[in-house]
Amino acid sequence: MIIVPVPLADGRSYDVIVGDGAVHELGTLIPAKAKRAAIVTQDSIPLSVETGIEQRVFTIGEGEAHKSLATIETLCRGFAEWGMTRNDVVVGVGGGLVTDVAGFAASVYHRGIDAVYVSTTLLGQIDAAIGGKTGVNLPEGKNLVGAFWQPAGVICDTATLATLPEREYRSGLGELAKYHFLGGGRLDAEEPPERVAACVRIKADVVAADEREGGRRAILNYGHTLAHALEIQGGFDLRHGEAVAVGVIYAGEVAHRLGRIDDAHLAEHRRVVAEYGLVDHVPADADEVLALFSRDKKALDGVTMVLDGPNGVETVVNPDPTVLRDAFEAMR
Repeated sequence: MIIVPVPLADGRSYDVIVGDGAVHELGTLIPAKAKRAAIVTQDSIPLSVETGIEQRVFTIGEGEAHKSLATIETLCRGFAEWGMTRNDVVVGVGGGLVTDVAGFAASVYHRGIDAVYVSTTLLGQIDAAIGGKTGVNLPEGKNLVGAFWQPAGVICDTATLATLPEREYRSGLGELAKYHFLGGGRLDAEEPPERVAACVRIKADVVAADEREGGRRAILNYGHTLAHALEIQGGFDLRHGEAVAVGVIYAGEVAHRLGRIDDAHLAEHRRVVAEYGLVDHVPADADEVLALFSRDKKALDGVTMVLDGPNGVETVVNPDPTVLRDAFEAMR
């Protein structure tokens, strides 16, 4: 097994355990004080877990429509009816939607109880389950209601990746493409455990330096400004990682037009996305999508994008709207 620590202040550091069969290490991450574990999962998740304590399964719906405040209420009422206390633990078993929802429910039940994640998708293992960002959607935007709530530990069992439908796995590759530009290098050459661990190390380093996204952590949203807008505009027809792949190329196009990167670096954006067999064009019209940029959760005043440049990936506030449109049209 590969153990990647996420170093945080105030004794809140935790481990991410990566490798084939890592789920068998789950019991080592359950807090000693916990007497009950609420297993939050979905019917489609083909993985059962054993926590070593009394446990009960709480199943949530499939799809982004169930990443909602209504789901949080249903879970918390279920926890209360079962008699869970603030000493107990929520265990999210599934992909990014499950861990986002399970973590947010844990953050608000009794004003916060422990959470542990067993991530079963590539996207979840390299991104969603790491770093403590939880939340749900509103009709007005993605992940607009949530909390920073760090888990007590994370399991990334890479054996589960072989069970994923092809499209779900490719969605994870879209998020993996992002890490190429955050210092990951040629991740396409690595085996799954090393590939996942490399991404976890990058994210752990960024989260340790900026836990609550006051600055540097925003770079983890590379490609996400367009991605979130495409997801909302298309009614989530695109999976998150598919949208991120499009957003990564779009961020490259914008940065190139602003003179931040050269032709070769823009070509590298397209090479990485093509290497993973992902969509490289925008499946939507400009007006509605560009209007959604200002609703993105990292937007503070107008449009905030994460762009590559001479100093690496960083945030850029209110880039020229003409450039944003021209870059969009170049990808049609």
